[in-house]
Amino acid sequence: MKYIIILGDGMADWPVESLGNRTPLELAKKPNMDNLCKYGSLGLVRTIPSGMPAGSDVANLSVFGFDPSVYYTGRSPLEAISMGLKLNTDDTALRCNLVTLSDEENYEERSMVDYSAGEITTGEASQLMNAVAKGLNRDGIAFFPGVSYRHCLLWRDGPLDIGLTPPHDISGKKIFNYLPKGPGQEIALDLMKKSVAILKEHPINKKRLAKGLNPANSIWLWGQGKKPSMPLFVEKYGLCGSVVSAVDLVKGIGIASGMKAIDVEGATGNLHTNFKGKAEAALKELQEGRDLVYIHIEAPDECGHQGQVDEKIRAIELIDSEVLGTLLEGLKGLDDYRLMILPDHPTPVSIRTHCADPVPYLIYDSQKTEIANPDMIYSEACAKKAGTFIQEGHTLMDRFLDI
Repeated sequence: MKYIIILGDGMADWPVESLGNRTPLELAKKPNMDNLCKYGSLGLVRTIPSGMPAGSDVANLSVFGFDPSVYYTGRSPLEAISMGLKLNTDDTALRCNLVTLSDEENYEERSMVDYSAGEITTGEASQLMNAVAKGLNRDGIAFFPGVSYRHCLLWRDGPLDIGLTPPHDISGKKIFNYLPKGPGQEIALDLMKKSVAILKEHPINKKRLAKGLNPANSIWLWGQGKKPSMPLFVEKYGLCGSVVSAVDLVKGIGIASGMKAIDVEGATGNLHTNFKGKAEAALKELQEGRDLVYIHIEAPDECGHQGQVDEKIRAIELIDSEVLGTLLEGLKGLDDYRLMILPDHPTPVSIRTHCADPVPYLIYDSQKTEIANPDMIYSEACAKKAGTFIQEGHTLMDRFLDI
C-alpha cells in the first residue's frame, strides 16, 4: 500500500458574498477531487486544538499525526531545522519576515503594508538578510537567510514569553499595538528599528522601488520557540515517508520526524509554484520505495492572506489539475494506494488570516470501486453534511492509514 497526502494550505474558507455566498472550494472547477468524493470518505477534522494558535505549525503537526499539545515548541525551530541550522538547548529561534511598512518617520506610527514584501524573491532576500546579519549580528544574536520573505533569528537565551504578533495577522493595520511586549521587548524592537536603516539604503530595495515593487524595508520578528523533540514517523507508523514542500516549516516537521525532505525546482510557495513538479517528485519517491509522501502546497494560503479570491480559486484548480491529476495518471499502474486531501486550516479571504474552524478532509482508497456519495463534491458544506467529525486532528493519520 502506498499513501499520498495532498495538503492545500489554507484552502478552506467562509462563504464569500461576491461568489454568491459560496466558498472558493465550492466554486472552483476541480473534477478530480469531486470525482474521488463519490468513492471516498468525507468529513470534518479539527486540526487546531482548543486554546492553541491557528497556525500552519500547529495544524500541520496534527495532520502529520503528532499531537500539538505534546510536541509543539514554536514555529521557527521547525523552520530552522529545515534550513540546516544547529539549535542548542539555550537557543530561541524566531521567524524573521522581511516586510513592507509604511514610511512615517516614527517607526511606531507605521502600518503593515505587506507581510511578504511583495513575495520578494529568494535571491533578493538573501542579499538583504546578509546585510542585516552583517549589521546586527553580535554575541548571542545571529540572523540566517531562508526562502523568499521567511528567515530566521537565533537568540541565545532569548525569552519564550515575549509577546510577538504574526505580521500576516495585521495587514493594513498600524503596528503600534503589535510591537514586541514583555521580556526581551527592548532588544527585539531595537533590532527591528535598526534594520530599517540597513534596508532603506540597500541597492536591492532601490531597484525594487524603481520597478514599482514593495521594498523590504523592515524585519519583523515572531514565532519564537525552542528545539523540538518528536518521535520518528517510521517508528510511530512503520512507514518510510517523504515530504515535498517549498516551505521550511513543513519540511522541518518532516525532517524532525525522520522523513526525507524533497526540493523541487521552481517550487516557490506561491501561486507561481511548480505544481506539476511537486506531483512528479512525489511519484518518484513512491517508485523508489517510499511508503508515504506528504505534498504541501502553500498557494491557497498566500492568496487568502492577500484577500485574492479569484487567485485562490485558481490555486485550488491548479492543485486539482496539476497535482492531483498528475498523481492519478502516474498511479494508474498501482492497484493499492490511498489518497488524502485536506487543508491545514482555513484562511478566509474576508479576514486575510487563519482561523481555527474544522476543515474538510477526503480519503480515497483505490480498492473501493463502488460509488458511495453520488451527490457529494469536495467542499466545506458537503464535508459537514457527511456527518463525520474528528475532534482530535492528530488521530486523522490513524484513520487514513487504517490503523
